[in-house]
Amino acid sequence: MSEEAPYRAHVAIIGGATAGAEAADRLAAAGALCVVFEQNGRPYGKVEDGLPAWHVALRKKEYDQIDSKLTRDGVLFLPRTGIGRDVSFDQLLEEWGFDLVVLANGAWRDRPLSVSGADAYINRGLVYQNPFIYWFNHHREPGYDGPSYEIHDGTAVVGGGLASIDVAKVLQLEMTCQKLAERGIDQDLVEMEVEGIPATLAEHGLEWSDLGLQGCTLYYRRRLEDMPLAEAPANPTPEQIKKIEAVRRRILEKAQRKYLFSVDPLWTPVGLLTHGDRLGGLRFARTRIGEDGRAVIVPGEIQNVEAPMVISSIGSIPMPIKGLPMDGELLRLDDVEHGRVTTFDNVFGCGNVVTGKGNLVASRKHSRQVADFVAELLEDDASPRTDLDSLLAHVQEQQANVGYDGKYDEWIRQAWAEAHQAIS
Repeated sequence: MSEEAPYRAHVAIIGGATAGAEAADRLAAAGALCVVFEQNGRPYGKVEDGLPAWHVALRKKEYDQIDSKLTRDGVLFLPRTGIGRDVSFDQLLEEWGFDLVVLANGAWRDRPLSVSGADAYINRGLVYQNPFIYWFNHHREPGYDGPSYEIHDGTAVVGGGLASIDVAKVLQLEMTCQKLAERGIDQDLVEMEVEGIPATLAEHGLEWSDLGLQGCTLYYRRRLEDMPLAEAPANPTPEQIKKIEAVRRRILEKAQRKYLFSVDPLWTPVGLLTHGDRLGGLRFARTRIGEDGRAVIVPGEIQNVEAPMVISSIGSIPMPIKGLPMDGELLRLDDVEHGRVTTFDNVFGCGNVVTGKGNLVASRKHSRQVADFVAELLEDDASPRTDLDSLLAHVQEQQANVGYDGKYDEWIRQAWAEAHQAIS
C-alpha cells in the first residue's frame, strides 16, 4: 500500500444486513474502504421482516451487531440506493471505479412452486412465504395496508426448513388465538409462542381437541432427518451424519409438540387441484431417496390433498442484477466456497445471495469465509486504481440525493421514528 493511498482497496458491498455488515467489518479491518449500498432506508434486510414477530431478542441482537459494524472506521453507509435500480452494476466498476464488489444482497424472491401453472393462483389459494410472514409481522399495526390473508384450518405448507416451521407456527398460533377469542379469551400470541399451544390451552382449562381444529400439515420431499434444521459439518463422517440427523429430529419433534402441526415426509407436489378460479389443493407424488442422495419420484404413488390454502415455503432466491451472470435462479459462480462470480476476477457473492438458505448463521459463516479470502487478495500491497477523492465525490453525491448526511445513528433513529409515525 503506497503512502498516497490510505486504503488497500475500494470495495463496494451490496446489501447492509447480516452478510454485508460482516463483510464490511472484516474487509475494513484488512485495510479496505468499504461503501455499503443498501436498497432500503434501514439495513436489516430479512432480519427485520423475514423473521416472525416473536423473535424479539434475536432481532435486537442482529440489529445491534449490524449497527456496530456499519459504524466502524473504514465503512461508509449509502441507504436507499438499489444496484440496478438507482445505480447500475456497470457504473460501480466503470464510473465509481471500485476495485472489488461484494454482493451481499440476499435472497428476496420466493422460489416458484415447481408445478406448472401454480403462479396463476397466487392470492387465490396459493400464498408465498415472504409476503405471508410480512403480513403476520405487520397486519395488527394501525394503518397497515400491505398484503392481507385469511388464515384457514387445514392449510397445506410445502417446504422443509426452519422458515417452513415458522410458517406452520404462524398458522397454528393465529388459529388458536382466533378460537380463544371466540370464547372471550384475549391471548397474547407472542406469549403463546414461548409457552406452546398445549400449555397455554391448559391454563384456560382447554385441550386442542376442544377447539375443533385439524391444524396445518407440512409436506416435505425428503426424509424427516434430512430437514435442514441444523447445519452439518463439512465432509461429515458417518457418525457425525447420524448425530446431526438425530438433532434435526429432536428440533422437529419439539416444534410439533409445542405447536401441534403435522408433517408428511417423502411427498413432492406434481399437480394442482382447482375449484373454479381458485387453487383447492395439490396432487403429490411419493418420493424416495436415491443412491445419489436425491429425492426421486416413485412411479404410481399419488395422493390428492384438498386444502383451502397452500403456502409455498421452498426457499428464496436473489433478485437478478443486470450485468451479472445467472445460472437460472442463482448467481453463476466459478467458486462457491469463495463466492467468485463467473467472468469476473473482482466480484464476489456472500451469504444468502449464494447459499439461498435464509439462515442467519449460515449467512454470517459464508460471509466470513468470502471476506477472509478477499482480504488475502489485499495483502499483495496493491493500491486502489481510483483516486479516493473521486470515489468520495460519487458517494457524497448519492448520499445527498437520498438525504443522508453521514450520521448513521441519527439516520436510523429517524428511520424508525418515521416508520412508527406511518402506522400510528
